Amino acid sequence: MVSVLLLIAIGISLFTNYGYKGAFTVLNRKLPIYSVDTKEKKLAITFDVSLGENDYTEKILDLLDKYNVKATFFVVGDWVDRNPDKLKELCRRGHEIGNHSNRHPDMTKISREKIIEDININEAKIRSITGSGTKLFRCPGGAYDDNVINTVEKSGYYCIQWNVDSVDWKEQGADIEYRRIIKNIKPGSILLFHNSAKYTPENLPSIIKNLQSRGYKFVKVGDLIHKDNYRLNYEGKQMAN
Repeated sequence: MVSVLLLIAIGISLFTNYGYKGAFTVLNRKLPIYSVDTKEKKLAITFDVSLGENDYTEKILDLLDKYNVKATFFVVGDWVDRNPDKLKELCRRGHEIGNHSNRHPDMTKISREKIIEDININEAKIRSITGSGTKLFRCPGGAYDDNVINTVEKSGYYCIQWNVDSVDWKEQGADIEYRRIIKNIKPGSILLFHNSAKYTPENLPSIIKNLQSRGYKFVKVGDLIHKDNYRLNYEGKQMAN
C-alpha cells in the first residue's frame, strides 16, 4: 500500500511540476509555437507550399482576396525554383512568407550543420526574389527534436507549428476537412493547409465565412505571435510573461 501511494504521489508531482500529456509521457523538451494564448478572437491561416501533382496557389490567392484575408505561406525551396513569379505574387498581395526548408528533409535525421545549410539556401532564394527574408520557419513534415528547435531558434527564426490541422493532404473529403477545422478552433489558433490539396480551395470560403460570422479575425502569423517576453506551456501554446 505504501508503494502504491508513493507512485501516485510521484505521478501527481510530475503532472503538476512538469506538464503531462498522454500515458507515461512527460514533455520536458524544446517545442515550436503551436498556438498563442489570447482572449482576442484572432487566428492565423497558414499554407505549406511545395511541389505536388496539383498547385492551387493562384486559386487560393483569389479566394483570400475575395474575403479580405491575409495568410502566411511557408514555401519550400524546390517550389520557389519553379515558381518565382508565384512567390512574387504572394508578396504583392500582402501575404507573409515563411521558410519551409529547401529540400523538405526530415531534420531530425540530419546534422546541425546540414539543417543550417538547408535553411540558408532557401532563405537566400526567398530574399533574392522578394527582396526581403523571413523570421518564420516551419519544420518539414512537422518533425522536430531539441537539436532542430535549438538550431532554428539560434539561426534567428521563430519555429511555427500548428494546433488546427485540416489534414487536407489526405484528401478524405471536403466535409470531413471542414468539420475537422471548425470543431477545433480557439482564439490564437494556427491553422494548417496545403497548396496542393484537392478540397482546400472548395473549403476555404465556408471556413472563412463561418469563422468571420463568429467574430474571428484572420491575421498573419507574425502579427499573432509574441516576439519576446513569452514562454511556451507543455502544449506549445505561447504565453506572455
